[in-house]
Amino acid sequence: MSQATDLGQLHRKPSPAAVLELLKPITWFPPMWAFMCGVVSSGVSLQERWPFLLAGIVLTGPLVCGTSQAVNDWYDRHVDAINEPNRPIPSGRIPGRWGLWIACIGSLLSLGVAALIGWWVFLATIVGVIFAWAYSAPPLRLKQSGWAGPLSVAFTYEGLTWFTGAAVMVGALPSTPILLLVLLYSAGAFGIMTLNDFKAVEGDKQMGIASLPVTLGVRPAAILACVVMAVPQAIVVALLLQWERPLAAAGVAAVLLGQCALMTRLLKDPRKHAPWYNATGTTLYVLGMLMAAIGVRALAPVGGLIQ
Repeated sequence: MSQATDLGQLHRKPSPAAVLELLKPITWFPPMWAFMCGVVSSGVSLQERWPFLLAGIVLTGPLVCGTSQAVNDWYDRHVDAINEPNRPIPSGRIPGRWGLWIACIGSLLSLGVAALIGWWVFLATIVGVIFAWAYSAPPLRLKQSGWAGPLSVAFTYEGLTWFTGAAVMVGALPSTPILLLVLLYSAGAFGIMTLNDFKAVEGDKQMGIASLPVTLGVRPAAILACVVMAVPQAIVVALLLQWERPLAAAGVAAVLLGQCALMTRLLKDPRKHAPWYNATGTTLYVLGMLMAAIGVRALAPVGGLIQ
């Protein structure tokens, strides 16, 4: 690329529509749902902390998640130029190095907003931003690993955002029951993220991406995903019973049984039915998250938190 072209692209700016497309608003829903589960689980009235609630929604959705999408598209731009040339960066609608700059600006804005909300939220956001870059950027590029990639996405999209929602509301470290739910639902989400790899088995083989369907085989990977999704939810049911929350336990058990029924069809043809399961079984999974959050809200009085 010539110096004149570089200077020309330097003065070109992407349109707001192209930037919004780069940030992929449709991907903001999972972390924002987990964030709201954290808010519910905190047991704090929305009226008491509504400015922090709004700031947290912006933080987990447009900022941290949107930034992760920009980072991913920037470091995938050469592959996208071949496979998906209409995306904002390879199509030129995000010219020059604007994709990288948007990712950097988003990272700084995320940290700045988090610092204004509180210490624990700031720490969680630091971790989230680090994973956003480590997932896509060399030398780590965690997305190339069938273990590290899904685990990092599950941890940040579900667990870290749940933690952030609770921390935003209480202004402190959330209670032990909340932290246990964060860990368990993060572990279960690993299975959901693994199912996302079934749609690109042949492409992953060609690109050298060691997804679990590639390294373990389609059916073993599907069985592993199902077990990983089911076991943490069973533990959640047991914990809710131990915490004397029978209605919440029954709700989570019901959606777990529903998922198990759907898994029988998934395992008959994992590559064919993975998108179907993501639309059905995953819906039940996130509904169970909300039921569990409702169940523990009375267990998390603000006075009992670690400041």
